[in-house]
Amino acid sequence: MENKKNMYFAVAYKLYTNENGTETMVEEATAEKPFQFLSGFGLALDDFENTIVALNDEQKNDFDFTLTKQQAYGEHEAERVLNLDKEMFCIDGKLDTDNIYKDAIIPLQNENGQRFLGKVLEIGDDKVTVDLNHPLAGKDLHFVGSIVEAREATNEEIQTIINHLSGGGCSGCGGECGGDCNCSGDCGSNNGGCGGCH
Repeated sequence: MENKKNMYFAVAYKLYTNENGTETMVEEATAEKPFQFLSGFGLALDDFENTIVALNDEQKNDFDFTLTKQQAYGEHEAERVLNLDKEMFCIDGKLDTDNIYKDAIIPLQNENGQRFLGKVLEIGDDKVTVDLNHPLAGKDLHFVGSIVEAREATNEEIQTIINHLSGGGCSGCGGECGGDCNCSGDCGSNNGGCGGCH
């Protein structure tokens, strides 16, 4: 399905994962702090966005659907778990313990200048083990919620997204930037939301 561009959506949901037949809620975006995104910009998971757009077209607000791991973040890949030299995380010869600790989410950059997040799994004597897989890789995602608001996006909202996508910064953007706005980011943020995690 080809999405309609330039629609603003605010969505409230509870997100569950299913392991061994038991569902666990891993994230909630409330009606007061919904997950917000603009359609057609690739900010939300494709199948999440397609489903929300289709529901809105059918004038349905409530939803209950599951994305398979293939539709979400794929398989958990062992080769994306890296043992990095501890020296990379040292300042003046000492480990930066304010930012590097077990379960910390840390920003990394490769030789091509691409930025991404990793989760610290273990700190050894000379290595730091970092998982570059998305936290929900390898899991089906069950979304239960409702569309709080759906309307045509304003020119200002569209420009904010264009600026963000072109590297011009977030202008108060949520998710990966830590503020409140319509662009997506890392899971665990109500504004970024898993509908928008990449």
